[in-house]
Amino acid sequence: MTLEELRQKAFFQNTIDVWIAYSEERGWDWYNIDAYRCFIGHLISKGIKMQKFPLCVKESGGTYERGKDKAQFLDQLSKISAADSAAYTVKLTGETIGAIRLFVN
Repeated sequence: MTLEELRQKAFFQNTIDVWIAYSEERGWDWYNIDAYRCFIGHLISKGIKMQKFPLCVKESGGTYERGKDKAQFLDQLSKISAADSAAYTVKLTGETIGAIRLFVN
């Protein structure tokens, strides 16, 4: 799924789903905690407006494509106490998508 397809579902998305969509666009393994944390750091450094999103691990969508467990990914993130390991809500404007696409892993 592309970022534009994700935006068509809802204008506001959580950063976990944005990360998964962007990783798929780039052919990256989204199940990489360190890469996700760098991604969030990138969004913060670009001044993207985000609000913490209380994503419930048990309601996060379960097994994602390719058999990877999104809930397990979130559980691992929840054990890290840092701003770059949280889930956020982000508005997928054209400007935000442009800033996201500047991130390189």
